Amino acid sequence: MIGTGQTKHGRRDDLSYPEMVREAVKAALEDAGITPDDIDAVVFGSMPSMMEGVALNHLYFAEALRAVGKPILRSETCGSTGQSIAHTGIYWVASGMADIVLVVGSEKQHEGDAQATMMTIPEPFLVRIVGGAPAVFSMQAREYMGHFKIDEQKAREAAAIISVDCHNGGFLNPYAHIKVQVTKEDVMRARIITYPVRLWDVCPSSDGACAVVLASERKAKRLCKRPAWIKGMGFRGEEYFSGDSSKAVWRSAIEAAKEAYGQAGITEPRREIDVAEVYNPFTYQELVLLECLGFCPHGEAPDYVIKGVFSPGGELPCNPSGGVLCTNPIGAAGLIRLAEAAMQVTGKAGPHQVEGAKVAFSHAMGGAEQFNAVTIVGSEL
Repeated sequence: MIGTGQTKHGRRDDLSYPEMVREAVKAALEDAGITPDDIDAVVFGSMPSMMEGVALNHLYFAEALRAVGKPILRSETCGSTGQSIAHTGIYWVASGMADIVLVVGSEKQHEGDAQATMMTIPEPFLVRIVGGAPAVFSMQAREYMGHFKIDEQKAREAAAIISVDCHNGGFLNPYAHIKVQVTKEDVMRARIITYPVRLWDVCPSSDGACAVVLASERKAKRLCKRPAWIKGMGFRGEEYFSGDSSKAVWRSAIEAAKEAYGQAGITEPRREIDVAEVYNPFTYQELVLLECLGFCPHGEAPDYVIKGVFSPGGELPCNPSGGVLCTNPIGAAGLIRLAEAAMQVTGKAGPHQVEGAKVAFSHAMGGAEQFNAVTIVGSEL
């Protein structure tokens, strides 16, 4: 990775969708020190493309993507889209078919009816009646606490700590949507959305875009003094119906992480990774993922969180950018995790930089809660 670019995220009524995409693309090209003529191919992704009321929206802003006259691929896997498109671009370069690939993810949730579009994803007869993401992930939280017999008050405290840490990170992040600092008491006393999830446990609906530039080793060494090297990747899927598989012992997350660790030569993730960007639209889901991604034993994430292991200054800082909890343009959110990881290992993360970070972990989950993807980057080849 030789360049990254993000928009300022939030409600972007100040510009059109193509203009917003152009903002991220321009930033990534400038960071990489290249021009549109240097790009061999483009990969794009968003949530289901009717989210903003425009089908095949990559055609709507092909010029903003700098894709005119170039091959373009599109991928959409809901929340994991950002990692799906990154893996597509990485494989395109690794195959030798392209030397430089621009990867772009975006969402403009405040155009069209994003929530109505999202509700077309679940199976219409048995699943859709359950409700949207807050209901689904609240059920995951209850399943997790029940499966491991975790005290609800302990889980509540740990979730609140995650929220405080993320909102502090978002407050420092110049691109973040939510810039509010909260206390543990604020989170624990906030109004219930769907039990046990409360207001400050929930991500926002964001407009935003993210772009990264991928290059072959030969090109990267010539163009970039400090690239972020791709060390390992993993992607797994499982049953479409949530009730057909455990979301407490989340096999797709476990196996995706194992594959990435194997490629990167990592055997002790918590000790060998310096910073992690975990896809966390809900605080309780981060508790599940901390275990399934191998950062702590199953059933013990609340204890580790309460001890500060994953807080700033802890053994493995998680989501110093504020994570999805503070910024959620869905089609871009997984790519933002990777961009933030790359910024960490290249020393470009600014106010939320983790000092001395050399290996960074990024993750996204998506589909109808059945996909998990991991990409690990490092400062050294």
